[in-house]
Amino acid sequence: MLTRAVIDRVVAAALEEDAPWGDLTSEYLIPENAVARADLSAREAGVFSGGEVFEAAFRLTDPGVEVRLLVEDGEWFDAGAVLAVVSGPARSVLTAERIGLNFVQRMSGIATLTGRYVAEVAHTGARIVDTRKTTPGLRAFERHAVVNGGGYNHRHSLSDAVMAKDNHLAVLAQKNAGVTDALRAAISRLPHTTHVEVEVDRLDQIEPVLAAGVGTIMLDNFSLDDLRRGVERVAGRARVEASGGVNLDTVRAIAETGVDVISVGALTHSARALDLGLDVRLELGGD
Repeated sequence: MLTRAVIDRVVAAALEEDAPWGDLTSEYLIPENAVARADLSAREAGVFSGGEVFEAAFRLTDPGVEVRLLVEDGEWFDAGAVLAVVSGPARSVLTAERIGLNFVQRMSGIATLTGRYVAEVAHTGARIVDTRKTTPGLRAFERHAVVNGGGYNHRHSLSDAVMAKDNHLAVLAQKNAGVTDALRAAISRLPHTTHVEVEVDRLDQIEPVLAAGVGTIMLDNFSLDDLRRGVERVAGRARVEASGGVNLDTVRAIAETGVDVISVGALTHSARALDLGLDVRLELGGD
């Protein structure tokens, strides 16, 4: 998802928002011939994410700015590590500084949080996946960060898969439509490559859904005991996803029930930006 075209489009919009008519402070206070060298430094440990995005903030501001990345996306680093070196015209470096930092701090925060969830379930076969609870316009960035942290992506958009949730099933119930028949009818009209997932919130909903031949069944806000019972009832006939009530204190026990997938909205909607800083040193050029 994170192509150069996507990166450039989003970063260019951010730069325009931040300096629509130029950077007045840099233009009036910083000599035109000043050169800057800056280190992207880690104030705390974490997982790096967003190197290409960070680089784009400077490249799109001024092609004369060079960014040398010292770590790769997905790499853990310690506090005090230098993650990248930026050098070039000082005005341009200072203009792009905040946008570059905003993105790399946000993405590295998501990657780091994801890495903590992944570590909690590493002894099981469960995957940690994200949700569509992303910042509008930044989904590709945030989901790239999830993968950097060792997690996986759920469907990217509403256009990628069929996912019938409680509100969809409630509409069917109001129309007195049987869930199994309604799902079978939908599946019969879909391309054979389209994945179908259905959310249930009670154990007695599992069999009618499985009878339709779905690929994944989501057990939403189930207790640990009911998750275990749900996994037993599904018995390998579909992939089992757990959702709801997932946090760093509960995810290990949820994974140990035998579910295949654990979806965690907090990966993207509640991740704290990682504390990274850009330490700038200015040098004046010649006459």
